[in-house]
Amino acid sequence: MALTNNDIFKKLRVAHKLRDTDIIEICALVDFKVSKGELGAFFRKEDHPKYMECGDQILRNFLNGLIIHLRGPMPPKTK
Repeated sequence: MALTNNDIFKKLRVAHKLRDTDIIEICALVDFKVSKGELGAFFRKEDHPKYMECGDQILRNFLNGLIIHLRGPMPPKTK
């Protein structure tokens, strides 16, 4: 059974002990807006009526923001 984007998102949330507000702030680091309602829909069980599938763009933006959150912003390049 393959992992879905929702599964990956849930596992990263648990592994990094992130709350909804943390995830919203992390997404804001890459100028991506996500609401608490959307996050709640991603973290629901698949058979729940308000379950929403996490798309590639959402997960990609979260991962890019997580890198910045953990490592800090990229330093400017020197020539």
